[in-house]
Amino acid sequence: MKSQPKSLSNLFNIHIRKIYHSQGSVMIEIENLTKKFDSLTAVDTLSLHVNEGEVFGFLGPNGAGKTTTVRMLCCLISKTSGNARISGYEIGNKEDSLKIRKIIGLVPDNVGLSEHLSAYDNLDFYGKIYDLTNDQRKESIQRFLEMLGLWEKRNVSVGTFSKGMKQKLAIARALIHDPQVLFLDEPTSNLDPEAAKTVRDFILELKKQKKTIFLNTHNLDEAQRICDRIGILNTNLLTTGTPEDLELAVRSRRTVIELEQVTDEVLKSLQKLSLTNLTVESNKIMFDTSDLDKKIWTVVAAIVLAGGHVNIVNVVGSTLEDVYLKLVGENK
Repeated sequence: MKSQPKSLSNLFNIHIRKIYHSQGSVMIEIENLTKKFDSLTAVDTLSLHVNEGEVFGFLGPNGAGKTTTVRMLCCLISKTSGNARISGYEIGNKEDSLKIRKIIGLVPDNVGLSEHLSAYDNLDFYGKIYDLTNDQRKESIQRFLEMLGLWEKRNVSVGTFSKGMKQKLAIARALIHDPQVLFLDEPTSNLDPEAAKTVRDFILELKKQKKTIFLNTHNLDEAQRICDRIGILNTNLLTTGTPEDLELAVRSRRTVIELEQVTDEVLKSLQKLSLTNLTVESNKIMFDTSDLDKKIWTVVAAIVLAGGHVNIVNVVGSTLEDVYLKLVGENK
């Protein structure tokens, strides 16, 4: 039998899919996508969608299948079964695969730049592969190198670059042909805090431009700050949702009200409200609630009418880390 949080997540996923399908066109659609390497199943019957202009984060431990999923979607490796489409083009279809490669950009976990070439020449080379004109290449190269703080280093050999500089250049390379979809595989992994912040800020800038972004990460804070929705993968897809709603899927928010004193009259008044998991500790009253605006102020009003004096009202809840650890731990 499935645990309660997973059952709630399944119901939540159905509701969210309906909402997002009604809000805009689907850019990436995946149905029962599976990849096996001999007896090892790396990705098992994955089904999800990503809408146009959405930033979708893929969370999971090492070996969860995140990179394998991206490699299948980018037509770098074949699928074992299932289906996936990007902008209506089907992966696994030879003709469609060529079209997919033209509309996507990929920043892999291993950037794979030509270190003997300059930053400018690296980007110019890839611009030619995508049949950009000379003027288009010049404009795009300057724009992205300036945005990423690399314009002054444009003529410097990439072999002398730091890891952070190489990562930023790899992002510029993935965007040189103005793709509709950008795949980022651990873009801030092993970067120093300053370089990681530059990369995150750039992703947020792309988000403002309504780029569709598929982000692999195990940085929970990064996912929470950047992503519109998050999927948690551990070979199977465990759940999807907005960061806020995933937090609620594990544990409802808990309201803590600090009073000058919890009197018998206040308690009698609150017991009439049928609050969920009502507890009292010293001068604090705590209860579960999901309808914040309505229930909290109903409770505060009841306390005041019973002669109580409220000092502080606070709402706490589970974090994205709680969700991640709980779901991944249950599915080891």
